[in-house]
Order: sequence, then C-alpha cells, then structure tokens
Amino acid sequence: MIIPMQQVVIATRKRGSEAVIAALQDAGVLHLKPITGGPLSTGNLVGADAQSRREDERLLARVESTIAELGSYRPAPAPLPAEGQWAELIEAAAQPVATLARARQELQADLDAEAAYGDAVRALARLSGGLDRSRRLATLPFVLQPTDNLAELDAALQTELSDRYALATETVGQNRVGLVAVRRSERDQARAALSRVRLGELRLPGRFDGMGLSDAAAEMERIARTGTARLGELTAERDQLAQAHAPVLFALRDALKDRVAIHDVRAVSARGKYSLALQGYVPADRLGALERALAPFGTGVSYEVHPVDEHHDDLVPVELKNNSYVKPFQTVMGLMTPPKYGTFDPTWVVALFFPLFFGIIMADIGYGLLFLAFGMWLLGKAKRNEGWDLSFFGAYVPPATLRDLGYVTNVMAAWTILWGFLTGEFFGTLLEHLHFFYINPGLLDRLWGWTGLTFPVDPYKAEHGYYKGFIPIVFPRLETGYFSNVALIFALLFGILQVLWGWGIRIQQGLKHKDPLHTWEGIALFGGVFGLIMMAFATRAGKDFGAFTNFSDPRVLLMYLGFAAFVIGWLRVIKHFPLLPIELLSQGGAVVSYARIFAVGLVSAILAKLCTDLGWSLAENIGFLGIIIGIVLGLVLHFLVLALTLIGHVLQPLRLHMVEFLNPTGFNADSSPRYNPLRRLSPAQGQVK
Repeated sequence: MIIPMQQVVIATRKRGSEAVIAALQDAGVLHLKPITGGPLSTGNLVGADAQSRREDERLLARVESTIAELGSYRPAPAPLPAEGQWAELIEAAAQPVATLARARQELQADLDAEAAYGDAVRALARLSGGLDRSRRLATLPFVLQPTDNLAELDAALQTELSDRYALATETVGQNRVGLVAVRRSERDQARAALSRVRLGELRLPGRFDGMGLSDAAAEMERIARTGTARLGELTAERDQLAQAHAPVLFALRDALKDRVAIHDVRAVSARGKYSLALQGYVPADRLGALERALAPFGTGVSYEVHPVDEHHDDLVPVELKNNSYVKPFQTVMGLMTPPKYGTFDPTWVVALFFPLFFGIIMADIGYGLLFLAFGMWLLGKAKRNEGWDLSFFGAYVPPATLRDLGYVTNVMAAWTILWGFLTGEFFGTLLEHLHFFYINPGLLDRLWGWTGLTFPVDPYKAEHGYYKGFIPIVFPRLETGYFSNVALIFALLFGILQVLWGWGIRIQQGLKHKDPLHTWEGIALFGGVFGLIMMAFATRAGKDFGAFTNFSDPRVLLMYLGFAAFVIGWLRVIKHFPLLPIELLSQGGAVVSYARIFAVGLVSAILAKLCTDLGWSLAENIGFLGIIIGIVLGLVLHFLVLALTLIGHVLQPLRLHMVEFLNPTGFNADSSPRYNPLRRLSPAQGQVK
C-alpha cells in the first residue's frame, strides 16, 4: 500500500536554522519540496553562505575522488575527527593516494601497450637490426592484414624511390609486420607509397611514441618481465593506504555530505533577512518523530501540518508499506518508477502472480531445487552482512538487497517445485523414466474430462510400464497430442483475469479522483475486452459464428452487454480517444499474450526432456560407460539450456505484469517521486555509528 502523507511548512530564525536542519536530519522523516517564487529569496545561495558551500563541496569532491582511487568499499565505522582537522586529514590521505593512483595508471597503460604491441615491436626491432638508431636512415614500421598484398607496396615504393629503399616483413600471430628503411630525406616519399596502398605507419601509444624501435622493444621486454609484479606491489601499497585512511575518509565523506545537505536545504527554502521557511512531506505515521525533533526549539520554530491534495499535487512523494511477504518484492518493483500518489500499489499483485507464473513456466523439481540452493546462498551472505561484488558488471549488491533477492528467489523456487510435482518433471523426464512419476489415464479423465478430453491408452506404452509408477501426473503438459489446448486455455485465463482487473482498477481510480474521462475509458475497454472474451467462448474461438443469434446462451447475452458498454463508453470519450476500437483490438491481443506462459513453459519442458532422454538413451544402449557419459552429457546440456533460457523465463512474467496488466491501470502513464527524506549520514561528534 501507499503510505498516506502529510504536508508540512516550517518557519524558523535564519540565525539558528543550521541547528534546526540538523535536527531534521536526525529525525530522518522530512521529504523536502522546493519553494519557488514569492517575496522571500529562493534558489542559489549568495555571499558567505555560497562561499561556505563551495568549500564544503570542494572537500567532499576531494574525499570522494580519493575513496574512488583507493577502490575500497565502506570499512568498519570510525570516529569522526574534530572539524578543524578535516582539511588536513583529507590532504594527508589524498596526496599519497593520488601519486600512487597515477603510478598504477601509468603502469597499467604500459602493460596494455605491451600486451597489444609487444610482439609486433620486438619483431620490428629484429627487422631493423639497429637501423632505427641511424642518423642518416629512417625506418617506417607498418602492419599488413591477411588480405593486404605486399607486391603492391613493393611496386609503389619502386615508383617513388626506384631502388633506394629496403623492405622486410615478419609474421606475428595472424598478421605480418613490415619495415621500410629509406634515407631520412626521402621519408615523405615512403609514407606516400604506404598511403597509396592504404597502409599507414605504425604509431605506438603513450610514451612509446617517441622511442626508436630497439628502445621500445627493450622497454616492453622489461615491462613484460617486471610489470605484473610491480603492479601487485602498487596494489598492496594501495591496500595499505586503504586500511590506514579509508575509515576516516568514509566518516568525513558522510559528515561533508550532511554539511552539503544543509546548504541544499537552504537553497530550496525561502530566505528572508532574519527568517527561513521550508516545506515538505512527512508520512502520517511518522509525524511524532518530526514533532519530537522540533520540540526542543520551542517558539524558535513554527510549523503547520495539513493533509495533501492527492488529486492536484504532482510532487507528493511515494513510500510503500507492505507485509513481510510482499515487502521483498518491492526490490523487483524498484525497476519501475513509483506509482502516482493516491493511486494503486501493484506490489502485492506482482508478489502473488510473478513467482506463480515463473513456477508454471519452469515447473521442474530439479530446477526448483537449484533455485532454492541459490536463494539460500544469497540469504546466507545477507545474514553474514556480506554484499556481492559483481565487479565484472561494475556493480555491488548490498546485504539488504541480497536478503530481498534471496527471499524472492526462494518463493520462485517453491512454486517451481510445486508445479514440478504437478507436471511430473525432475530435470525433464528423469523421474518418469524411473517410474516415480507416471501417467494415469483414468485419473486424468476424472480430473479433466469436464473439458471434453479423453485421455487415450497407448498399448505399447502400457506394455512397457508407462502407466505405472508412484505419483500420478495431474498436469501433463508434455502430452502435447491431447493436453496442449487445455494448458493453453489455462494460461489465457490469467490474461482474462489480469487485463479485466487492470481496466477495473482504471474505473475505480477514475471514480476516486472524479475523472470522468478515464472512468468512461475504463468502462469502454473493460466492456469491450469482456465482450471479446465472451465471443471467443460462445463461438468456440471463431468456429461457430452462428452462435451470435443463440440468445438462449448466457455467454452471447454477456457478449452483447460488453460491446454495448464499449460503445457507450467510447461515445462519451470519442473526442479524446477516437481510435479506441483499435485500442480494443490491442487489449484483446494483451489477453492472448498470456499464452506465452504456456508456450515458453512448454519449450522449456521439451528442451529439458530432450536433455534427459539423450542421456538416458546413452545409458540404455552402451551400458555402464553409457551411464557415465549420459549423466555427464545430461548435466552439461541441462546447464546450457538453463543458462540460455533463464533470463527469458524471468522477463516474460515481468513483462506480462509491467505491460499487459499495468498499462490499463495507468501505472505507466503517471508517477510520483520516491520518498527520499533528509537524513543524517554521519554520527554525532566523536562517536561511531
């Protein structure tokens, strides 16, 4: 749910405003809203306030650049030094760290240059035979691609220089390097010949550009021998500096961010000669914290609290509050912008249906156990207060996020395992081969006979024990010959539910906000989609259009009722939405989109079945060796299939929620800022958080 907000206006003396703002930081509940216009000053600070802000921002930038050069994450908290020592401590750390960072950067550049050009430069140095040091001769190195013709270059040089040149080449890797030696006075003619055959003189990067080939080769040889070890030494020095300075630097960074935040508050407030006024929002359940923070100032602070206008105020921040099951799924919803204040929080819908859809798609006990193990691993790291360093993605996942992701993964795993029991799949058909799961035609007739299906008994399968086992399969999606239509309709039922639900929410929100335009739009499309659904059922998906006149069928009456609602609603909003009939067809397609739950899941099941059947076939036909090969091959294939399809299996349920379900609600059209209260980052003077 979206937490109700209260709007707050605070006025205080300008002289004591820093203490008031610091108290608001300690309370950590006020989301600020800038004040613009009016008789008081707003916007950028001036005079001494501006100078103080520039100095604090300079120190903060210096601290943050030093922390970045150290490459360390937040260590254990450290006491905050006295304010008078801040600049001195920052410089004492920044200077050696910057020097070391430059040395590491230069060495890394040398290592990169050696890796890219080392072999070529050494070959060119051998070809030059010391001529690159000659005062009378010039050497022009170049690289030949496999498709380049050396004869063309030789002809071009002959045209420009007759016989006054020497040309040599050597193969390096997949390419060839070459060298042209000419008199210094004829260097330009040699370059022109290279250019004529679309070759350029090889230029080395960085500091190697001005070196001769022999010197560059010797330097690169030295770098190849000692560079990696030297880089390790510099990294060890950086780690020592991080241990010595990082705790204090992080404490100073937090304190400076708090100081800069105070300047920011003044900048978004209204300032007079003797007074300062600010406004913002506070969650209704945290007004007590605000009152306690301002109480010590007595008459020095005046504030007023009143309800927000959720119908017209677009800047009301949003914070979500959900129960312990739903709350971790707010991390998933964090991929989207927050809902508009005063509307609908879809987190609990995502928490209910997203893992369910994922479970229906995967529906494999073996895969579910793998997800469960991964979820428990994430929760274990979070419990130990460890983050996950994804440096190859340039990301770091903090423990709190890991805790939510682990919880969500475990819920997805639970649904996957449950549906795996219903479909009888364990790494595909492994347990079916072992007769743990089996097809029971009589049971399936009793469960699904109401759909008109009859499950045939294959004499060959019956003879080979296909219909015997321990646990019967109740949702045999792999029996595509007779169960596919049932599985498809089952998936489409979710589309019918969610698309109609989405337009129902649009109607409810329109009535709540007294918005007739969106109310009638919702009525039109709810009725139109409902009419299309009834038409599909009444005509058996278009096979019997004679059903349109069968008024004894209640589905036909409901179809006409839905289309009537669409026509009435469209006529009410035709000025604003003249193409609503096209949108109706689009929404019909949105219902059909839920077929991907069936289609993607069936593809996943077939791939898993093929992986297991291949391994099982090897075991049956080759014997003991076949068992070993089958197990190894099956595991490898299952891993590849899971790795290649997992992202799609996660994104498909998300897409159904974010597009097909949430578009009708208006969630993607409007949003509000996230609740981001003013908070203190640093501890009190001389204390550790």
